[in-house]
Amino acid sequence: MVYEYADRTKKMKASEIRELLKITQQPEIISFAGGMPSPHSFPIKMIEKITDKVLEKHGAQALQYGPTEGLKELRELLIKRMRKRGIKCKLNEIIITTGSQQVLDLTAKIFFNLGDYAIVECPAYLGALTAFNAYQPNYIPISIDENGIIVEELEKKLKENKNKPIDFIYTVPTFQNPSGVTMSLERRKQILEIARDYDLLILEDDPYSELRYSGRPVPSIKSLDKDGIVLYTSTFSKILSPGFRLGWVIAGEEIIKKMVIAKQGADLCTNTFVQWIAEEYLRSGLIDKQIPKIREMYKRKRDLMLKALEKHFPEGSKWTEPDGGMFLWVTLPDKINTKEMFQEAIKEKVAYVHGAAFCVDGKGYNCMRLNFSNTEDDKIEIGIKRLAKIIKKRMK
Repeated sequence: MVYEYADRTKKMKASEIRELLKITQQPEIISFAGGMPSPHSFPIKMIEKITDKVLEKHGAQALQYGPTEGLKELRELLIKRMRKRGIKCKLNEIIITTGSQQVLDLTAKIFFNLGDYAIVECPAYLGALTAFNAYQPNYIPISIDENGIIVEELEKKLKENKNKPIDFIYTVPTFQNPSGVTMSLERRKQILEIARDYDLLILEDDPYSELRYSGRPVPSIKSLDKDGIVLYTSTFSKILSPGFRLGWVIAGEEIIKKMVIAKQGADLCTNTFVQWIAEEYLRSGLIDKQIPKIREMYKRKRDLMLKALEKHFPEGSKWTEPDGGMFLWVTLPDKINTKEMFQEAIKEKVAYVHGAAFCVDGKGYNCMRLNFSNTEDDKIEIGIKRLAKIIKKRMK
């Protein structure tokens, strides 16, 4: 039978990273490709005890359908936690989602008309592009440097595209995926002002800010927002478990109402049982005991990777030195194409994600994203040496 798919379905592409993971699951491959937390960061014994407690205290309620907005008790605890970080919201301005990835899909679903535009970083988080692509938008890419989005380029492109239907600016301002860079406070303020001037929303994706290993914290864009133009999303994936698929979004009441309707059509409600587990994780204060352990582990891994890059990578290579998060971004000499090089890397039993996957403008071909959180300590330098060997060979 020949299936007549919708036009948008024909244009859908599999995430390059998700496809890569199928290749890199081979145990002999040292993979810097996935954006996964270390399994050693999962508080398994803690979750085991919490699970027993949830079943004992909430039983049938925890196993039942829940409200689309999410568990009231969990939302109230998140409101308190967000307030400590300068983000104020009411109960009707926050919902629990199936991971922060669902927020990206819901935002695109409620805002994009066919042919609309989104402003994205270049490079940008690939999962966001995958979510947005289903709704067939156009993109306006903005370059980033060590301080995040380059404001002058943003202003220039907004002037050039002033008559186009632009819906929002999407950014991961803190320990950006894929680059690891953090947007400066000055640029956060500037981008907020620009968004106000052009009547744009900002979608602030913040999965990593609790994972800081050096440097001073920078306020979220949402905490600076006085006009309700920032949609803020975060997740439990990096501070509890990605398998739980728990995230949240904070936005104006009107936007939240639309998201709730859109979410009802997608999954009715987020997993009630794991919401109760997350509620206990927050309420008991266990989260504040676990996060420092994760930070210590990832700081060590980041430092091992930076040291190995310095030791083994050839002259002409450069890389970011992130203050937190899970990634760094390597830029190689122009003549190196990392997409073409990938199969050589697999033969050498090492993997990464090529830079072009994150760029909507065809750039990034000589770049790669490296994840340091999910590789065992003793394999980090071995993997970097393997990559360096391939790069040196290509440079010759």
